[in-house]
Amino acid sequence: MALSKLIIIFSFFTLLLSTLSQAKFVQQKVQDPDTQPFVGVNIGTDVSNLLSPSALVSFLQVQKITHIRLYDANPDLLKALSHTKIRVIISVPNNQLLAIGSSNTTAASWIGKNVVAFFPETVITAISIGDEVLTTVPSSAPILLPAIESLYSALVAANLHTQIKISTPHAASIILDPFPPSQAFFNQSWASVIVPLLQFLSRTGSPLMMNLYPYYVFMQNKGVVPLDNSLFKPLTPSKEMVDPNTLLHYTNVLDAMIDAAYFSMKNLNVTDVVVLVTESGWPSEGDSKEPYATIDNADTYNSNLIKHVFDRSGTPFHPEITSSVYIYELFNEDLRSPPVSEANWGLFNGNSTPVYLLHVSGSGTFLANDTTNQTYCVVMDGVDSKTLQAALDWACGPGRANCSEIQPGENCYQPNNVKNHASYAFDSYYQSEGRAAGSCDFKGVAMITTTDPSHGSCIFPGSKKVTNKTKEAMNSTEVSGAENRLRFVHFRSWRISAINNWLHFFLVLAFNILLW
Repeated sequence: MALSKLIIIFSFFTLLLSTLSQAKFVQQKVQDPDTQPFVGVNIGTDVSNLLSPSALVSFLQVQKITHIRLYDANPDLLKALSHTKIRVIISVPNNQLLAIGSSNTTAASWIGKNVVAFFPETVITAISIGDEVLTTVPSSAPILLPAIESLYSALVAANLHTQIKISTPHAASIILDPFPPSQAFFNQSWASVIVPLLQFLSRTGSPLMMNLYPYYVFMQNKGVVPLDNSLFKPLTPSKEMVDPNTLLHYTNVLDAMIDAAYFSMKNLNVTDVVVLVTESGWPSEGDSKEPYATIDNADTYNSNLIKHVFDRSGTPFHPEITSSVYIYELFNEDLRSPPVSEANWGLFNGNSTPVYLLHVSGSGTFLANDTTNQTYCVVMDGVDSKTLQAALDWACGPGRANCSEIQPGENCYQPNNVKNHASYAFDSYYQSEGRAAGSCDFKGVAMITTTDPSHGSCIFPGSKKVTNKTKEAMNSTEVSGAENRLRFVHFRSWRISAINNWLHFFLVLAFNILLW
Protein backbone atom coordinates (compact mmCIF):
# COMPACT_ATOMS: atom_id res chain seq x y z
CA MET A 1 0.00 0.00 0.00
CA ALA A 2 2.82 2.44 0.91
CA LEU A 3 4.52 1.72 -2.43
CA SER A 4 1.27 2.47 -4.30
CA LYS A 5 0.94 5.78 -2.49
CA LEU A 6 4.48 6.73 -3.42
CA ILE A 7 3.89 5.81 -7.07
CA ILE A 8 0.73 7.94 -7.17
CA ILE A 9 2.47 10.90 -5.52
CA PHE A 10 5.47 10.55 -7.86
CA SER A 11 3.16 10.59 -10.89
CA PHE A 12 1.40 13.71 -9.68
CA PHE A 13 4.66 15.53 -9.00
CA THR A 14 6.02 14.53 -12.42
CA LEU A 15 2.96 16.14 -13.96
CA LEU A 16 3.42 19.18 -11.72
CA LEU A 17 7.05 19.61 -12.80
CA SER A 18 6.00 19.35 -16.43
CA THR A 19 3.38 22.06 -15.88
CA LEU A 20 5.85 24.35 -14.13
CA SER A 21 8.44 23.78 -16.84
CA GLN A 22 5.95 24.75 -19.53
CA ALA A 23 4.92 27.79 -17.48
CA LYS A 24 8.55 28.87 -17.16
CA PHE A 25 8.96 28.63 -20.93
CA VAL A 26 5.83 30.70 -21.49
CA GLN A 27 6.95 33.29 -18.96
CA GLN A 28 10.40 33.56 -20.55
CA LYS A 29 8.84 33.97 -23.97
CA VAL A 30 6.53 36.70 -22.68
CA GLN A 31 9.36 38.53 -20.94
CA ASP A 32 11.72 38.59 -23.95
CA PRO A 33 10.96 41.87 -25.77
CA ASP A 34 12.88 40.72 -28.85
CA THR A 35 10.45 37.87 -29.56
CA GLN A 36 7.69 40.33 -30.42
CA PRO A 37 7.52 43.01 -33.12
CA PHE A 38 8.58 46.45 -32.01
CA VAL A 39 8.93 50.00 -33.26
CA GLY A 40 12.28 51.70 -32.85
CA VAL A 41 13.79 54.96 -34.08
CA ASN A 42 16.85 55.97 -36.06
CA ILE A 43 19.00 58.67 -34.49
CA GLY A 44 20.88 60.89 -36.95
CA THR A 45 23.31 63.48 -35.66
CA ASP A 46 23.22 66.29 -38.27
CA VAL A 47 21.38 68.35 -35.67
CA SER A 48 22.20 71.80 -34.31
CA ASN A 49 22.69 71.63 -30.54
CA LEU A 50 22.09 67.88 -30.33
CA LEU A 51 21.25 66.72 -26.82
CA SER A 52 24.18 65.46 -24.77
CA PRO A 53 24.40 61.65 -24.53
CA SER A 54 23.00 61.59 -20.99
CA ALA A 55 20.20 64.02 -21.88
CA LEU A 56 19.41 62.01 -25.01
CA VAL A 57 19.12 58.78 -23.04
CA SER A 58 16.85 60.47 -20.51
CA PHE A 59 14.71 61.73 -23.38
CA LEU A 60 14.45 58.21 -24.84
CA GLN A 61 13.36 56.87 -21.47
CA VAL A 62 10.73 59.57 -21.01
CA GLN A 63 9.38 58.80 -24.48
CA LYS A 64 9.31 55.05 -23.70
CA ILE A 65 11.54 54.34 -26.71
CA THR A 66 13.17 50.95 -26.20
CA HIS A 67 14.86 50.26 -29.56
CA ILE A 68 17.22 52.61 -31.40
CA ARG A 69 19.53 52.46 -34.39
CA LEU A 70 22.70 54.53 -34.57
CA TYR A 71 24.62 55.35 -37.73
CA ASP A 72 27.92 54.87 -35.92
CA ALA A 73 29.10 53.49 -32.59
CA ASN A 74 29.44 56.66 -30.55
CA PRO A 75 31.24 55.58 -27.35
CA ASP A 76 29.80 58.36 -25.20
CA LEU A 77 26.25 57.44 -26.15
CA LEU A 78 26.90 53.72 -25.75
CA LYS A 79 28.24 54.40 -22.28
CA ALA A 80 25.22 56.54 -21.40
CA LEU A 81 22.92 53.73 -22.55
CA SER A 82 24.40 51.24 -20.09
CA HIS A 83 21.98 49.67 -17.60
CA THR A 84 18.97 51.21 -19.38
CA LYS A 85 17.75 48.09 -21.24
CA ILE A 86 17.36 50.23 -24.38
CA ARG A 87 18.25 47.95 -27.29
CA VAL A 88 20.73 49.33 -29.78
CA ILE A 89 21.79 48.63 -33.35
CA ILE A 90 25.23 50.12 -33.92
CA SER A 91 26.68 50.71 -37.36
CA VAL A 92 29.87 50.56 -39.37
CA PRO A 93 29.90 53.67 -41.59
CA ASN A 94 30.50 53.14 -45.29
CA ASN A 95 33.91 54.80 -45.10
CA GLN A 96 35.19 52.11 -42.71
CA LEU A 97 34.22 49.12 -44.85
CA LEU A 98 37.49 48.91 -46.76
CA ALA A 99 39.67 48.77 -43.65
CA ILE A 100 37.48 46.20 -41.88
CA GLY A 101 36.93 44.04 -44.96
CA SER A 102 40.65 43.97 -45.72
CA SER A 103 41.91 43.00 -42.28
CA ASN A 104 40.66 40.50 -39.72
CA THR A 105 42.79 42.30 -37.13
CA THR A 106 41.01 45.59 -37.84
CA ALA A 107 37.63 43.83 -37.59
CA ALA A 108 38.57 42.26 -34.25
CA SER A 109 39.77 45.63 -32.98
CA TRP A 110 36.48 47.25 -34.03
CA ILE A 111 34.46 44.61 -32.15
CA GLY A 112 36.65 44.97 -29.08
CA LYS A 113 36.40 48.76 -29.07
CA ASN A 114 32.72 49.15 -29.94
CA VAL A 115 31.02 45.98 -28.70
CA VAL A 116 33.00 44.09 -26.06
CA ALA A 117 33.80 47.33 -24.23
CA PHE A 118 30.08 48.02 -23.64
CA PHE A 119 28.19 44.73 -23.84
CA PRO A 120 26.18 43.47 -21.95
CA GLU A 121 25.68 46.57 -19.79
CA THR A 122 24.62 48.30 -23.00
CA VAL A 123 22.25 45.99 -24.85
CA ILE A 124 23.66 45.87 -28.37
CA THR A 125 21.39 43.64 -30.42
CA ALA A 126 22.84 43.99 -33.92
CA ILE A 127 25.51 45.59 -36.10
CA SER A 128 24.53 47.13 -39.42
CA ILE A 129 27.45 47.06 -41.84
CA GLY A 130 27.38 50.11 -44.05
CA ASP A 131 24.18 51.67 -45.32
CA GLU A 132 22.69 51.04 -48.77
CA VAL A 133 26.15 50.12 -50.00
CA LEU A 134 25.09 48.49 -53.27
CA THR A 135 23.20 51.53 -54.47
CA THR A 136 25.09 54.46 -52.91
CA VAL A 137 28.72 53.28 -52.99
CA PRO A 138 28.70 50.38 -55.48
CA SER A 139 32.49 50.49 -55.67
CA SER A 140 32.51 49.08 -52.12
CA ALA A 141 30.24 46.16 -53.01
CA PRO A 142 33.11 43.62 -53.40
CA ILE A 143 34.33 44.38 -49.86
CA LEU A 144 30.88 44.25 -48.19
CA LEU A 145 30.67 40.50 -47.57
CA PRO A 146 34.32 40.19 -46.47
CA ALA A 147 33.65 42.96 -43.92
CA ILE A 148 30.57 41.14 -42.65
CA GLU A 149 32.40 37.82 -42.39
CA SER A 150 35.38 39.42 -40.62
CA LEU A 151 33.18 41.10 -38.03
CA TYR A 152 31.19 37.91 -37.52
CA SER A 153 34.39 35.96 -36.91
CA ALA A 154 35.38 38.56 -34.33
CA LEU A 155 31.99 38.13 -32.64
CA VAL A 156 32.50 34.36 -32.61
CA ALA A 157 35.92 34.83 -31.01
CA ALA A 158 34.27 36.98 -28.33
CA ASN A 159 31.47 34.40 -27.94
CA LEU A 160 28.85 37.03 -28.77
CA HIS A 161 27.68 35.72 -32.14
CA THR A 162 24.48 34.20 -30.73
CA GLN A 163 23.46 37.43 -29.01
CA ILE A 164 24.37 40.03 -31.61
CA LYS A 165 23.29 39.77 -35.23
CA ILE A 166 25.09 41.19 -38.26
CA SER A 167 23.49 42.42 -41.47
CA THR A 168 23.55 45.34 -43.91
CA PRO A 169 20.68 47.70 -44.81
CA HIS A 170 19.57 47.87 -48.44
CA ALA A 171 17.61 50.40 -50.43
CA ALA A 172 14.33 49.17 -51.88
CA SER A 173 15.77 49.71 -55.36
CA ILE A 174 17.84 46.51 -55.16
CA ILE A 175 14.50 44.78 -55.85
CA LEU A 176 13.20 45.06 -59.39
CA ASP A 177 9.58 44.80 -60.54
CA PRO A 178 8.34 45.10 -56.92
CA PHE A 179 4.63 45.00 -57.78
CA PRO A 180 2.97 42.65 -57.88
CA PRO A 181 5.17 41.29 -55.07
CA SER A 182 5.06 37.74 -56.43
CA GLN A 183 7.00 38.90 -59.51
CA ALA A 184 9.70 40.75 -57.59
CA PHE A 185 13.35 39.76 -57.88
CA PHE A 186 16.74 41.07 -56.82
CA ASN A 187 18.75 43.05 -59.34
CA GLN A 188 20.77 40.34 -61.07
CA SER A 189 23.80 42.59 -61.38
CA TRP A 190 24.26 42.20 -57.62
CA ALA A 191 23.80 38.41 -57.56
CA SER A 192 27.46 37.83 -56.66
CA VAL A 193 26.89 39.78 -53.44
CA ILE A 194 23.24 39.07 -52.62
CA VAL A 195 23.30 35.29 -52.95
CA PRO A 196 26.17 34.68 -50.49
CA LEU A 197 24.80 37.43 -48.23
CA LEU A 198 21.43 35.68 -47.97
CA GLN A 199 23.23 32.40 -47.28
CA PHE A 200 25.11 34.13 -44.46
CA LEU A 201 21.90 35.62 -43.02
CA SER A 202 20.21 32.21 -43.15
CA ARG A 203 23.16 30.48 -41.51
CA THR A 204 23.44 33.01 -38.67
CA GLY A 205 19.75 33.68 -38.09
CA SER A 206 20.18 37.34 -39.01
CA PRO A 207 17.54 39.55 -40.67
CA LEU A 208 17.50 41.07 -44.14
CA MET A 209 17.67 44.79 -43.36
CA MET A 210 15.61 46.93 -45.75
CA ASN A 211 15.05 50.70 -45.89
CA LEU A 212 11.49 50.98 -47.19
CA TYR A 213 9.77 54.26 -47.96
CA PRO A 214 6.20 54.25 -49.29
CA TYR A 215 6.65 58.03 -49.61
CA TYR A 216 9.09 57.58 -52.48
CA VAL A 217 6.95 54.87 -54.08
CA PHE A 218 4.02 57.29 -54.05
CA MET A 219 6.07 60.23 -55.37
CA GLN A 220 7.49 58.16 -58.22
CA ASN A 221 4.13 56.63 -59.13
CA LYS A 222 1.60 59.43 -58.61
CA GLY A 223 -1.63 58.54 -60.33
CA VAL A 224 -0.86 54.82 -60.01
CA VAL A 225 -0.36 54.40 -56.27
CA PRO A 226 -3.08 56.21 -54.30
CA LEU A 227 -2.03 58.37 -51.35
CA ASP A 228 -4.39 56.48 -49.01
CA ASN A 229 -2.59 53.19 -49.77
CA SER A 230 0.72 54.80 -48.86
CA LEU A 231 -0.58 56.22 -45.57
CA PHE A 232 -2.22 53.02 -44.23
CA LYS A 233 -5.65 54.64 -44.48
CA PRO A 234 -8.69 52.33 -44.48
CA LEU A 235 -9.62 51.25 -47.99
CA THR A 236 -12.70 49.90 -49.66
CA PRO A 237 -12.10 46.49 -51.27
CA SER A 238 -12.13 48.11 -54.72
CA LYS A 239 -9.10 50.24 -53.79
CA GLU A 240 -7.00 47.39 -52.43
CA MET A 241 -4.05 46.32 -54.53
CA VAL A 242 -4.39 42.72 -55.69
CA ASP A 243 -1.51 40.51 -56.75
CA PRO A 244 -2.92 38.72 -59.84
CA ASN A 245 -0.66 35.71 -59.35
CA THR A 246 -1.43 34.99 -55.70
CA LEU A 247 -4.75 36.88 -55.39
CA LEU A 248 -3.40 38.36 -52.16
CA HIS A 249 -4.95 41.73 -51.26
CA TYR A 250 -2.70 44.59 -50.17
CA THR A 251 -4.19 47.42 -48.15
CA ASN A 252 -0.95 49.39 -47.84
CA VAL A 253 2.27 49.96 -49.75
CA LEU A 254 4.66 48.94 -46.96
CA ASP A 255 3.28 45.39 -46.76
CA ALA A 256 3.67 45.07 -50.52
CA MET A 257 7.30 46.22 -50.28
CA ILE A 258 8.04 43.75 -47.48
CA ASP A 259 6.44 40.90 -49.41
CA ALA A 260 8.42 41.88 -52.51
CA ALA A 261 11.54 41.20 -50.42
CA TYR A 262 10.17 37.86 -49.25
CA PHE A 263 9.29 36.77 -52.80
CA SER A 264 12.70 37.92 -54.04
CA MET A 265 14.36 35.73 -51.42
CA LYS A 266 12.03 32.84 -52.23
CA ASN A 267 13.10 33.06 -55.87
CA LEU A 268 16.64 32.35 -54.62
CA ASN A 269 15.39 29.46 -52.45
CA VAL A 270 15.82 31.38 -49.20
CA THR A 271 12.74 31.11 -46.99
CA ASP A 272 14.05 31.37 -43.43
CA VAL A 273 15.30 34.97 -43.31
CA VAL A 274 13.08 37.62 -41.71
CA VAL A 275 12.77 41.16 -43.06
CA LEU A 276 13.71 43.93 -40.61
CA VAL A 277 12.68 47.42 -41.75
CA THR A 278 15.64 49.53 -40.67
CA GLU A 279 14.19 52.77 -42.04
CA SER A 280 10.70 54.02 -42.87
CA GLY A 281 9.04 57.37 -42.44
CA TRP A 282 7.47 60.41 -44.08
CA PRO A 283 8.79 63.99 -44.28
CA SER A 284 6.78 66.75 -42.62
CA GLU A 285 7.97 69.56 -44.89
CA GLY A 286 9.23 69.86 -48.45
CA ASP A 287 9.75 72.36 -51.24
CA SER A 288 7.34 73.09 -54.09
CA LYS A 289 8.29 69.82 -55.79
CA GLU A 290 7.23 67.81 -52.74
CA PRO A 291 3.70 68.99 -51.94
CA TYR A 292 2.86 65.77 -50.08
CA ALA A 293 5.61 66.32 -47.51
CA THR A 294 3.28 67.79 -44.90
CA ILE A 295 2.83 67.57 -41.16
CA ASP A 296 -0.58 65.97 -41.61
CA ASN A 297 0.72 63.24 -43.93
CA ALA A 298 3.78 62.60 -41.75
CA ASP A 299 1.60 62.33 -38.66
CA THR A 300 -0.83 60.01 -40.44
CA TYR A 301 1.87 57.75 -41.84
CA ASN A 302 3.92 57.32 -38.69
CA SER A 303 0.89 57.03 -36.40
CA ASN A 304 -0.64 54.35 -38.62
CA LEU A 305 2.73 52.63 -39.08
CA ILE A 306 3.14 52.27 -35.32
CA LYS A 307 -0.37 50.88 -34.93
CA HIS A 308 0.16 48.52 -37.89
CA VAL A 309 3.24 47.00 -36.28
CA PHE A 310 1.59 46.57 -32.89
CA ASP A 311 -1.47 45.03 -34.52
CA ARG A 312 0.90 42.12 -35.32
CA SER A 313 -1.06 41.14 -38.41
CA GLY A 314 1.97 40.40 -40.58
CA THR A 315 1.75 40.75 -44.34
CA PRO A 316 -0.59 39.05 -46.83
CA PHE A 317 2.18 36.62 -47.84
CA HIS A 318 3.42 36.08 -44.28
CA PRO A 319 0.58 36.87 -41.85
CA GLU A 320 2.47 34.97 -39.17
CA ILE A 321 5.49 37.31 -39.33
CA THR A 322 5.28 41.00 -38.42
CA SER A 323 8.39 42.93 -39.33
CA SER A 324 9.75 45.30 -36.71
CA VAL A 325 10.33 48.83 -37.97
CA TYR A 326 12.75 51.64 -37.13
CA ILE A 327 11.16 55.01 -37.88
CA TYR A 328 13.29 57.48 -39.77
CA GLU A 329 13.92 59.44 -37.67
CA LEU A 330 13.96 60.77 -34.10
CA PHE A 331 15.09 64.36 -34.76
CA ASN A 332 14.85 66.73 -37.69
CA GLU A 333 18.42 66.96 -39.00
CA ASP A 334 18.49 70.66 -39.76
CA LEU A 335 22.10 70.54 -40.97
CA ARG A 336 21.19 68.30 -43.91
CA SER A 337 21.70 69.59 -47.44
CA PRO A 338 18.69 70.33 -49.70
CA PRO A 339 16.08 69.39 -50.75
CA VAL A 340 14.06 70.75 -47.84
CA SER A 341 12.53 67.37 -47.03
CA GLU A 342 15.98 65.97 -46.14
CA ALA A 343 15.94 68.05 -42.96
CA ASN A 344 12.36 67.22 -42.01
CA TRP A 345 11.92 63.51 -41.36
CA GLY A 346 12.06 63.78 -37.58
CA LEU A 347 9.39 63.15 -34.99
CA PHE A 348 11.00 65.86 -32.85
CA ASN A 349 12.92 69.06 -33.37
CA GLY A 350 16.50 69.26 -32.17
CA ASN A 351 15.32 70.97 -28.96
CA SER A 352 13.22 67.84 -28.24
CA THR A 353 9.82 69.48 -28.89
CA PRO A 354 7.53 67.34 -31.05
CA VAL A 355 7.19 68.29 -34.71
CA TYR A 356 3.65 66.95 -34.52
CA LEU A 357 1.58 64.99 -32.04
CA LEU A 358 1.35 61.36 -33.02
CA HIS A 359 -1.94 59.53 -32.65
CA VAL A 360 -0.48 56.21 -31.61
CA SER A 361 -3.70 54.27 -31.18
CA GLY A 362 -3.03 50.78 -29.88
CA SER A 363 0.64 51.30 -29.07
CA GLY A 364 0.42 51.75 -25.33
CA THR A 365 3.01 54.12 -23.90
CA PHE A 366 5.35 54.05 -26.91
CA LEU A 367 6.24 57.64 -27.73
CA ALA A 368 4.86 59.73 -24.94
CA ASN A 369 4.53 62.75 -27.25
CA ASP A 370 0.99 61.59 -27.95
CA THR A 371 -0.47 64.88 -26.55
CA THR A 372 -0.38 64.88 -22.74
CA ASN A 373 0.93 61.35 -22.23
CA GLN A 374 -2.46 60.67 -20.61
CA THR A 375 -4.27 58.03 -22.61
CA TYR A 376 -7.35 55.88 -22.10
CA CYS A 377 -8.60 52.62 -23.55
CA VAL A 378 -12.19 52.58 -24.79
CA VAL A 379 -14.45 50.60 -27.10
CA MET A 380 -14.20 51.21 -30.82
CA ASP A 381 -17.31 52.28 -32.69
CA GLY A 382 -19.28 49.73 -34.67
CA VAL A 383 -18.44 46.63 -32.63
CA ASP A 384 -21.27 44.13 -32.26
CA SER A 385 -22.54 43.54 -28.74
CA LYS A 386 -21.80 39.80 -28.70
CA THR A 387 -18.10 40.33 -29.46
CA LEU A 388 -18.00 43.18 -26.98
CA GLN A 389 -19.60 41.10 -24.23
CA ALA A 390 -16.97 38.38 -24.67
CA ALA A 391 -14.19 40.96 -24.34
CA LEU A 392 -15.88 42.48 -21.28
CA ASP A 393 -16.18 39.05 -19.66
CA TRP A 394 -12.46 38.42 -20.19
CA ALA A 395 -11.45 41.84 -18.83
CA CYS A 396 -13.49 41.41 -15.65
CA GLY A 397 -12.55 37.74 -15.31
CA PRO A 398 -9.12 36.41 -16.32
CA GLY A 399 -7.92 39.96 -17.07
CA ARG A 400 -8.55 40.96 -13.44
CA ALA A 401 -9.75 44.44 -14.32
CA ASN A 402 -11.44 46.30 -11.51
CA CYS A 403 -15.11 46.18 -12.55
CA SER A 404 -16.67 47.17 -9.24
CA GLU A 405 -17.67 50.62 -10.51
CA ILE A 406 -19.90 49.17 -13.25
CA GLN A 407 -21.99 47.08 -10.88
CA PRO A 408 -25.64 48.07 -10.17
CA GLY A 409 -25.86 51.16 -8.00
CA GLU A 410 -22.24 52.21 -8.56
CA ASN A 411 -21.04 55.41 -10.24
CA CYS A 412 -20.35 53.93 -13.68
CA TYR A 413 -23.29 51.53 -13.98
CA GLN A 414 -25.27 54.06 -16.03
CA PRO A 415 -25.75 54.12 -18.92
CA ASN A 416 -26.44 50.42 -18.51
CA ASN A 417 -25.12 49.04 -21.79
CA VAL A 418 -22.29 46.76 -22.79
CA LYS A 419 -20.33 49.49 -24.62
CA ASN A 420 -20.19 51.76 -21.58
CA HIS A 421 -19.32 48.92 -19.22
CA ALA A 422 -16.69 47.51 -21.58
CA SER A 423 -15.00 50.90 -21.98
CA TYR A 424 -14.63 51.21 -18.21
CA ALA A 425 -13.33 47.64 -17.88
CA PHE A 426 -10.91 48.05 -20.79
CA ASP A 427 -9.49 51.24 -19.30
CA SER A 428 -9.13 49.60 -15.91
CA TYR A 429 -7.11 46.76 -17.44
CA TYR A 430 -5.09 49.15 -19.62
CA GLN A 431 -4.13 51.40 -16.70
CA SER A 432 -3.31 48.47 -14.41
CA GLU A 433 -0.93 47.18 -17.09
CA GLY A 434 0.88 50.49 -17.05
CA ARG A 435 -0.64 51.35 -20.46
CA ALA A 436 1.65 48.70 -21.91
CA ALA A 437 1.88 48.17 -25.64
CA GLY A 438 -0.77 45.69 -26.70
CA SER A 439 -2.84 46.04 -23.52
CA CYS A 440 -5.55 48.02 -25.33
CA ASP A 441 -6.59 45.65 -28.06
CA PHE A 442 -9.05 43.00 -26.84
CA LYS A 443 -8.98 41.25 -30.21
CA GLY A 444 -9.38 44.47 -32.13
CA VAL A 445 -12.44 45.96 -30.38
CA ALA A 446 -10.62 48.60 -28.31
CA MET A 447 -8.70 51.74 -29.14
CA ILE A 448 -6.56 54.30 -27.33
CA THR A 449 -7.85 57.83 -26.97
CA THR A 450 -6.50 61.00 -25.39
CA THR A 451 -10.02 62.21 -24.56
CA ASP A 452 -11.01 61.54 -20.96
CA PRO A 453 -14.10 59.27 -21.16
CA SER A 454 -15.21 60.13 -17.60
CA HIS A 455 -18.75 61.46 -17.33
CA GLY A 456 -20.72 62.86 -14.41
CA SER A 457 -19.75 61.03 -11.24
CA CYS A 458 -18.20 58.18 -13.27
CA ILE A 459 -14.45 58.72 -13.15
CA PHE A 460 -12.40 56.40 -15.37
CA PRO A 461 -9.28 54.74 -13.89
CA GLY A 462 -6.88 56.73 -16.09
CA SER A 463 -8.47 60.09 -15.40
CA LYS A 464 -6.52 62.87 -13.73
CA LYS A 465 -9.74 63.47 -11.80
CA VAL A 466 -9.51 59.96 -10.35
CA THR A 467 -11.01 59.68 -6.88
CA ASN A 468 -9.26 58.19 -3.87
CA LYS A 469 -11.71 55.30 -3.97
CA THR A 470 -10.81 54.54 -7.58
CA LYS A 471 -7.10 54.89 -6.86
CA GLU A 472 -7.36 52.34 -4.08
CA ALA A 473 -9.23 49.94 -6.32
CA MET A 474 -6.67 50.38 -9.08
CA ASN A 475 -3.77 49.83 -6.71
CA SER A 476 -5.32 46.59 -5.53
CA THR A 477 -5.20 45.18 -9.07
CA GLU A 478 -2.02 46.74 -10.43
CA VAL A 479 0.56 44.18 -11.63
CA SER A 480 3.76 46.10 -12.22
CA GLY A 481 2.72 47.19 -15.69
CA ALA A 482 5.35 49.92 -16.00
CA GLU A 483 8.12 47.38 -15.58
CA ASN A 484 6.69 45.22 -18.35
CA ARG A 485 5.74 47.77 -21.03
CA LEU A 486 6.45 45.71 -24.09
CA ARG A 487 4.81 42.45 -23.06
CA PHE A 488 2.25 41.67 -25.69
CA VAL A 489 0.63 38.52 -24.26
CA HIS A 490 -2.50 39.55 -22.39
CA PHE A 491 -3.04 36.36 -20.48
CA ARG A 492 0.07 36.13 -18.31
CA SER A 493 -1.65 36.98 -15.01
CA TRP A 494 -4.25 34.34 -15.70
CA ARG A 495 -1.53 31.78 -16.46
CA ILE A 496 0.39 32.57 -13.29
CA SER A 497 -2.81 32.34 -11.26
CA ALA A 498 -3.63 29.00 -12.85
CA ILE A 499 -0.15 27.69 -12.07
CA ASN A 500 -0.49 28.69 -8.41
CA ASN A 501 -3.86 26.96 -8.24
CA TRP A 502 -2.40 23.76 -9.72
CA LEU A 503 0.47 23.86 -7.24
CA HIS A 504 -1.93 24.23 -4.33
CA PHE A 505 -4.09 21.41 -5.72
CA PHE A 506 -1.18 18.97 -6.08
CA LEU A 507 0.16 19.66 -2.60
CA VAL A 508 -3.25 19.18 -0.96
CA LEU A 509 -3.84 16.00 -2.97
CA ALA A 510 -0.45 14.57 -2.05
CA PHE A 511 -1.04 15.31 1.62
CA ASN A 512 -4.43 13.56 1.56
CA ILE A 513 -2.95 10.51 -0.18
CA LEU A 514 -0.35 10.20 2.57
CA LEU A 515 -3.11 10.34 5.20
CA TRP A 516 -5.19 7.77 3.32
